[in-house]
Amino acid sequence: MAYADTHSKAVGYLLWIFGFMGAHRFYYGKPWTGTLYFFTLGLFFIGWIVDLFLIPGMDRQADQRFRSGRINFNLTWILLTFLGIFGAHRLYMGKWITAIIYFFTGGLFLLGVLYDYWTLNEQISVKNMEKAW
Repeated sequence: MAYADTHSKAVGYLLWIFGFMGAHRFYYGKPWTGTLYFFTLGLFFIGWIVDLFLIPGMDRQADQRFRSGRINFNLTWILLTFLGIFGAHRLYMGKWITAIIYFFTGGLFLLGVLYDYWTLNEQISVKNMEKAW
């Protein structure tokens, strides 16, 4: 069965650069290990280096798990990673009210950004299942 290419290896490797903070693991829908990497600096950099070789497999799993559609996973994750405290990713997804709240509160005092790291793939999948107006 063919799956939609929801996630990109190129974006995965870009986020891997920040992988000692778990960014690539969150991107591929692995919030538990992403959090573990965040608090242990990529399992003391060893897990981070090992993940260099695991990214293609994580990419395939994410493509099978999440739903493609009008909201682009790659763009949304890049916006979250680099502009999340300003709510840019939420603005892109059409969540205007929370985007404004994030803008004025630093990503709701970073707790909202952490929440989005945990749930962004599911948020995008849900948005992609909604009917276009």
